[in-house]
Amino acid sequence: MTTKKAPNQLEIIRHSASHVLAAAVLEMFPEAKLAIGPAIENGFYYDFDLPRTLIPEDLPILEEKMKEIIKKNYPFERAEISVEEAVKDFDKAGQVYKVELINDLKKDGEEKVSVYKSGHLVDLCRGPHVESTGKIPSDAFKLTKISGAYWRGDEKNKMLQRIYAVAFETKEELKNYLHMLEEAEKRDHRKIGKELDLFHIDEKVGIGLPLWHPKGALLWRIVEDYWYSEHLKNGYDLVRSPHIGNRELWETSGHWGFYNASMYPPMEIGQTLEDKQNNIKPKESEEFLLKPMNCPFHVQIYNNDLKSYRELPLRWAECGTVYRFEKKGELSGLTRVRGFTQDDAHIFCRIDQVEEELKKVVDFILHIFKSFGFNTNLINVYLSLRDQKNKEKYAGNDDGWEFTQDILRKVAKEKKLNFTEEEGEAAFYGPKLDFKLKDVLGREWQCSTLQFDFNLPERFNMTFINSKGEQERPYVLHRALFGSFERFLALLIEHYAGAFPLWLSPVQAMIIPVSEKFTAYAQSVGVQFIEPGIRFQIDDSDESLGKRIRAAKMQKIPYILVVGEKEASADSVAVNARDNEKQEVMKVDEFLEKIEKEIEEKK
Repeated sequence: MTTKKAPNQLEIIRHSASHVLAAAVLEMFPEAKLAIGPAIENGFYYDFDLPRTLIPEDLPILEEKMKEIIKKNYPFERAEISVEEAVKDFDKAGQVYKVELINDLKKDGEEKVSVYKSGHLVDLCRGPHVESTGKIPSDAFKLTKISGAYWRGDEKNKMLQRIYAVAFETKEELKNYLHMLEEAEKRDHRKIGKELDLFHIDEKVGIGLPLWHPKGALLWRIVEDYWYSEHLKNGYDLVRSPHIGNRELWETSGHWGFYNASMYPPMEIGQTLEDKQNNIKPKESEEFLLKPMNCPFHVQIYNNDLKSYRELPLRWAECGTVYRFEKKGELSGLTRVRGFTQDDAHIFCRIDQVEEELKKVVDFILHIFKSFGFNTNLINVYLSLRDQKNKEKYAGNDDGWEFTQDILRKVAKEKKLNFTEEEGEAAFYGPKLDFKLKDVLGREWQCSTLQFDFNLPERFNMTFINSKGEQERPYVLHRALFGSFERFLALLIEHYAGAFPLWLSPVQAMIIPVSEKFTAYAQSVGVQFIEPGIRFQIDDSDESLGKRIRAAKMQKIPYILVVGEKEASADSVAVNARDNEKQEVMKVDEFLEKIEKEIEEKK
């Protein structure tokens, strides 16, 4: 188990470099207004209000200016001044964003603020920093890109220009990271999704709402079929729920009170558009909400009849599409969308069953990751706890929170999970264990989650009859293995760079006749693939043989089967495996035996 650490030396170098970037920008644009410039994973950024739009060619110029500032070895000098003096100084310098930040600190009761001077730059900052600009390795950073960013992340505010950079302690580390960036660009699921014709996002349909093409939808179905089979093996029952629910349901659950900022506005049913325009109230109307989660529906299924302690635990699973209002600037391919399918499940159990059920879910999560080729070195685990200083943000009482947090911690230790505790990251209804997958850049993506809930049982008055014949409240465990199909598939695409293992490939074999003369034989081979369920296509287009083979390779199809006169006469195929340059001629039966075994073993 680990806990959050104080800034390390590399973070300090990165934050110091962001100040040097600000100084370089002010040299280039003296009228520039500075916003914020924090250290982030792998580097830093700084937001600016500038007199013109930056272009990529500006970045090398700014890099050179930064290197000159580093070479001059200006000391980072800290001073603590009153908020009144700070407002006066930054206002005089025309730094309106700094003035706003200082005034916010004043509202929070701060009487003094710290500033850092390095060369000609004076910036509002808590620090810490390196001793001087010369301590920043001038050959270990690089400005990477320019993007827009709303001031304070609010789309109602002005759009600023953000300069991103990567920074390390050595030139070699920078070189390795830049190589990794190139690899990540090749593996970007948006790029591969287009190349392999898997999905696209159409603004006319709506940003954050992916459209799945035939091969992408087939990939989804393969993954979902495996999900269903594994759940049935592990003692889950399947349920289904609608896409919308009455507003009263979400008020009872607490989502409308705690989570409404991420929900779509209510739909009033029973009032026509004409009525609305004429401000005529309907005689009868209901308000419905698009569901952001599946939980209340599963609770209502539970409450449909009286339960006995002998029936518990109940494990109910659903692949249910939910809708959440994500800000436009936060949307990103399949990893962050507005409509997504959660592989959701809720476990209703007695208090004496909680620990065992938690352990089973942890095992199930790790099994699923391993099945898809994600080893434990790609998984980081976090125990998300309630913020002790802001308890009013959470449902439930102290006893409930202490019990649930302690038991999650105990299970994580007994399962030997290397986990980090994060205070303030719990859901409003209970603590959770989050399993995050690392991509090729080492970025973490929330996938599996295991959440404790003592909120819904109370709000919906859930009970069962215990062994004494008395009513008792069950515990609810929320859990998802993928988190969302969209994000998991994005990570799967990037993990394999689109070259999926055979069992996952939408097209497992491409059959290519050398000429039109052998199309009938290619079709007869394909007929033999139908019963064992081998997914195949036949490319009998007018393109040359070489071009068709290259096209199949570009589609990253595991097996390309070329058939001509020799193969037709011997009931065989010339097998070109994706991971083997050597061609091998095999009998069709022999090839089928080989491919079926490989699919079964999920290599």
